[in-house]
Amino acid sequence: MHMLYDSDSFVVVHMQPDSLSPASAADGSPLPVQLVRHGFEIVDKRSGKEVYLDGSWAEMFQQQILAWQRQAPTQQEVEDTLDGYVGLAQNPVVMH
Repeated sequence: MHMLYDSDSFVVVHMQPDSLSPASAADGSPLPVQLVRHGFEIVDKRSGKEVYLDGSWAEMFQQQILAWQRQAPTQQEVEDTLDGYVGLAQNPVVMH
């Protein structure tokens, strides 16, 4: 997990796959291994909701991040872009 952005309104975290190690249940039997993909979690602090982008959504968002690295946007430009994802944020933020 790598925090990319944190402001009064938003948090953006890049969720990266961990190296997979064999897992086992309490009785010692092996658990099925799931493939993990990278993704981005965008938390709207104002509404207390989050959205997780993976797959093609994550790839598009990663392209946006690369563009930001080349263009050095203002904080307002970043906030405006993140605000466009607020409509997708349906999950309440849950501590775990």
